Amino acid sequence: MHKKIGEILLDMGFITRAEMERILGIQKAEGFKRKFGEILMDGTMPEDRILKALSVQFSMPVVEGKDFPEEIPLEKVSFNFLENNNMLPLELKGNILRIATSDPTNTEGVEALRSSFGYEIELCIGKKDEIQQQIQLLRGSRSAVMQRLIEDAAEDEVSGGDLTGEISHLRDLAQEKGIIQLVNMIIENAVKDRASDIHVEPGEISVRARYRIDGVLYEKEILPVRMYSAISSRIKLLSQMNIAERRLPQDGRIKATIEGKNVDIRVSTLPTIYGESIVMRLLDKETSFITLEDLGFDRLILDIYDETIKKPYGMILITGPTGSGKSTTLYASLDKINSPEKKIITIEEPVEYLMPGINQIQVRPKIGLTFASGLRHIVRQDPDIIMVGEIRDMETAGIAIHAALTGHLLFSTLHTNDAPGAITRLMDMGIENYLVASTLICVIAQRLVRKICQRCRIKQPVPEEIGNKLGFSLNEVWVGKGCEHCSGTGYRGRVGIFEVLPVGDEIRELVMKRATAKDIKDKAVAMGMRTLREDGIQKVQAGITTIDEVLRVTQVEL
Repeated sequence: MHKKIGEILLDMGFITRAEMERILGIQKAEGFKRKFGEILMDGTMPEDRILKALSVQFSMPVVEGKDFPEEIPLEKVSFNFLENNNMLPLELKGNILRIATSDPTNTEGVEALRSSFGYEIELCIGKKDEIQQQIQLLRGSRSAVMQRLIEDAAEDEVSGGDLTGEISHLRDLAQEKGIIQLVNMIIENAVKDRASDIHVEPGEISVRARYRIDGVLYEKEILPVRMYSAISSRIKLLSQMNIAERRLPQDGRIKATIEGKNVDIRVSTLPTIYGESIVMRLLDKETSFITLEDLGFDRLILDIYDETIKKPYGMILITGPTGSGKSTTLYASLDKINSPEKKIITIEEPVEYLMPGINQIQVRPKIGLTFASGLRHIVRQDPDIIMVGEIRDMETAGIAIHAALTGHLLFSTLHTNDAPGAITRLMDMGIENYLVASTLICVIAQRLVRKICQRCRIKQPVPEEIGNKLGFSLNEVWVGKGCEHCSGTGYRGRVGIFEVLPVGDEIRELVMKRATAKDIKDKAVAMGMRTLREDGIQKVQAGITTIDEVLRVTQVEL
């Protein structure tokens, strides 16, 4: 039976009995929510004294920061796990793994390591701050780890022989330990960096891996071109593609668990003159649905939209280029109105997130299940609300218009630059103007802008010419200077800017007259519609994003 930490500190002369009783009183008053040592350190008791007492109590040696290793002696251990449990693997000898910890009572963390790796655990006592600093240092040396993996994979590749040889040879190379670890590291790094896509692109003399983070591509790794065939073969094996087919585009899918998260990876290959360009789209299946408020809808826009989506029938369109967050807005809209009293059916390509209580269909053109054919059958299922992933052609548009006319609330997307442009696009596709006027109840155009990193933001003066052009009322705005939290970009996360056009009587009159998109926009602005640029400027003034971001996504010419 170990002596209590307070008694050991008392025996060692580090505290008095009165001090010990005072701390025990604090513990009792707080319901023993804090440990004895934590309260002591709040009172400026040096941590090294407490470590000495813990060393005596648990018969464990004290280890100092200068003795910490330069790299983790485990291949697949989560840095998040180490940080949360304040544990640092020191050394692996045979079947014994030495661990430094500041809390030897953390039996759950010890058992998790033991069950995950099968090693016997030998604990040492270390300072909490030193352990955390070393974990961060090792996490930061990721580039060095990647370089080592590249070198290891290159050695495997060299020993394999001619990469242009038989397909079986490529299959063998794709299963080499170095290639497996390299591909795993590329994917894991992308997840840690919050990337939405990984681009692996072969060139004449090298292969580059780029991550799309917050909508912008960043070059992360440069790999030797001789390794590309093995890397691409590994990715194809994981995504169940035909490893022998290099002349035609292919699509595949990988299901992975990375740092405890279930990640769905959609893989696409496209032949180029130097080899196949590979793009991997990362979808976190455990991501909770984003609310309309989190998307960037302010109270004024939200009130208008809330009233619209509660209507019993009509068509609501979300417009914008690829990657502007249209699908996310659709999911947030459906989530807001989803209830047991309503039957909601969606047809998508692909189904990106599973929504409880909603019937979701995935388009399968190879067997004839297209948006148009699926939509025909959906209307026979007695739905209240329908969501069509995208209106691409006149056939789909015609069936969607018919569904909205016959008492259904229908959501869909179009690729147009602004909200008024969606109205004229439907008519250009061959839909009669009176049908558009009768069914369309709201159009939203949107873009995504990067949010300023809140940890490194600073104020910066607004150039006078830009302020005058944009109608700024502020002389200073917030910008991010770049820090570790945002990987030096000055931005972290994204938010939407919106242009919401409710289709009321006056807009319907213009549609019936086949007015141009410009005439419709001028009328909508006169009636109070806030344009994409104006919504963006408001978010700049609120310190959410920057002028550069608004100009980048709204195509404003100065």
